[in-house]
Amino acid sequence: MLSKVLTFEVGWFDQDENSSGTVCARLEKDATVVRSLFGDGVSLLVQTISGVTIACAMGLFIAWRLAIVMIVVQPLIILSMYTRMVILKKMSVKARKAQEESSKLAAEAVSNHRTITAFSSQDQIMKMLQAAQEVPRKENVRQSWFAGLGLGSAQFLTACIMAFDFWYGGKLISQGYITAKALIETFLILVSTGVVIAQAASMTSDMAKSAEVVRSLFAILDRCTRIEPDESSGYLAQEITGCVEICDVEFAYPARPNVSILKDFSISIEAGKSTALVGQSGSGKSTVISLIERFYDPVKGVVKIDGRDIKSYNLRSLRKHIALVSQEPTLFSGTIRENILYGAPDKIDESEIIEAAKAANAHDFIAGLVDGYDTRCGDRGVQLSGGQKQRIAIARAILRNPAMLLLDEATSALDSKSEKVVQEALEQVMVGRTSVVVAHRLSTIKNCDLIVVLDKGKVVEKGNHSSLLAKGPTGAYYSLINLQSRAHNST
Repeated sequence: MLSKVLTFEVGWFDQDENSSGTVCARLEKDATVVRSLFGDGVSLLVQTISGVTIACAMGLFIAWRLAIVMIVVQPLIILSMYTRMVILKKMSVKARKAQEESSKLAAEAVSNHRTITAFSSQDQIMKMLQAAQEVPRKENVRQSWFAGLGLGSAQFLTACIMAFDFWYGGKLISQGYITAKALIETFLILVSTGVVIAQAASMTSDMAKSAEVVRSLFAILDRCTRIEPDESSGYLAQEITGCVEICDVEFAYPARPNVSILKDFSISIEAGKSTALVGQSGSGKSTVISLIERFYDPVKGVVKIDGRDIKSYNLRSLRKHIALVSQEPTLFSGTIRENILYGAPDKIDESEIIEAAKAANAHDFIAGLVDGYDTRCGDRGVQLSGGQKQRIAIARAILRNPAMLLLDEATSALDSKSEKVVQEALEQVMVGRTSVVVAHRLSTIKNCDLIVVLDKGKVVEKGNHSSLLAKGPTGAYYSLINLQSRAHNST
């Protein structure tokens, strides 16, 4: 299931029902549910059928008169046992569901304890927890009354049936038809069989739920991804120059199909040149990066790399020549060395790792750590600062030695000094390869060969830094520079 999920397009994960938490929960629970259906369910079925058959045969052989009467009233014992089990199980399920909201709140409180501590809001969290438990508490009390009546009735019925069995058995003993030993043997055999049948019956609801899980699981296994990452008939890109053409593209995210991000969008990115995308938030800058990576397909239009439609490529072979450094870099819980090596070719020397770290201005702080490159990053890189994570992500991209370098706010988490050093390193790395840079800090893209200004999903201006500034106050780029200068001076 995991191997199948990892082939799905990014748009599938954007859906609320396919969030990372939901998918991980299904991966964790579905295997257990399937095992209970095909393992426990089948074994319980075999146990029940064989147990009932043997018990009835033994009971009839030992004391057939008593066995016939007990078999006739057996459904009542089964019903009472089944009622007890179902009521207890439903109480357990309702209690668990009642705690889900509280558990969710508690989990958020623990994961965001720094914020809670900073604002001294522990009392507020406890009040929220108590409020979340109030309605479930009342529901549990109400359910407990029904459960108590149901359990009491079931136990009373069971006791009545057993008393009837013993009364009738005693009558048969007094008449000389059976012995006391035969009574006890027949009673224990058939009553224990009733418990087995009741257990099997109580499992039917679980088995029905398991069957539903299996159906949803096969819906995932049978689903065909809309963007196949390893299309066998796709063009295998041994090498690329990085010439990108986006022609008349219209795009909306699958999770928000009614919100158009790009409209009749066209742009050409020359091979071996650096191109910067600037504009207000929501203008579509990061979306262009996603289209080049083919995280999504456009609703209309075409994206070409080296004159070939990106849809015709084998994506795995294409992405080997592309490196992405995003605004929020993803680090794994391994060591710094493992994170830098992630996605790099198999044979990499230690010296190459160090050179990549130096180019990203990361070597000095890594060398200053106790374990150096063997320092563990923690879950999602929690042991490192934002700037440190960003520099490791840049080193990872540099080590890949890509033909195309995509930088989505790559220096956003760095301080001014580190930003300057890393920017110089990036400018050196960008020489001779196609680079697409998304930036809010316009000072970082002054040296780019081409600057494209976006507004509401359209290209409004393009040129180099000096030519765009020459347009004066009427120019969009000039206005953005002016806004940032005023904001910087006011701070």
